[in-house]
Amino acid sequence: MTYLFISDLHLSPEHPRLIRGFLDLLKHYSQQQTQLYILGDWFNTWIGDDFHAAWLDEIVVALKQFNQQGNQIYFLAGNRDFLLNKKFLKQFNGILLPDELTLNIAQQRLRIEHGDALCTDDIAYQRFKKIIRQPLLLAVLKRTPLKFRMQLAQGFRKKSQQSQQNKSYAIMDVNDDAVADAVQTVDLLIHGHTHRPSVHHEHDKVRIVLGDWREETSAAEILEVNQQGEWKCITWPIA
Repeated sequence: MTYLFISDLHLSPEHPRLIRGFLDLLKHYSQQQTQLYILGDWFNTWIGDDFHAAWLDEIVVALKQFNQQGNQIYFLAGNRDFLLNKKFLKQFNGILLPDELTLNIAQQRLRIEHGDALCTDDIAYQRFKKIIRQPLLLAVLKRTPLKFRMQLAQGFRKKSQQSQQNKSYAIMDVNDDAVADAVQTVDLLIHGHTHRPSVHHEHDKVRIVLGDWREETSAAEILEVNQQGEWKCITWPIA
């Protein structure tokens, strides 16, 4: 059994190479028994499970084949695709996970999450997240026309980019106290979101930050864990 962890793919029709890189990954790992964990920001924008497009259909077909070969897909939401829900995942027997989850693999306890909840110094973002994730507001959003949601998502993305330009790297990175709390009862913390792939040894634990998928470097930093609990970071090539 292989446990594979990826994050921050930001798939969209504007970046076909990233889509191809993901399809290549599915093809490669479909030949072995794999549990694939996608830790948020799978898509650059997700406006609802009622959205359909040819580029997305190609991904769904590949995911179905991946699942039919005995593999499993798990997904937890990021800050860009929190509207992705069970309806979309059901097409390929994907499983929606809570925002934080602890996995037991051999003698190792692994905590997985997107990573944005650890960035507690970014007060403006945390305030926005608390508002936009309210169940009542989400229910209302899902009932609005697709065109409206698309315009709303584009507006949010633009404001987010402008906001990030005015913030320091320290504010947008994880908070040390938040990390200390997160690793209290686990051996390994795995997350993405910050786009700063690295392996950190802190608080007598290991924190692995997955990389965002980049066309500029033609690579992404992902994590593979075997059934003995042994892990290794891999640079996945994007052709």
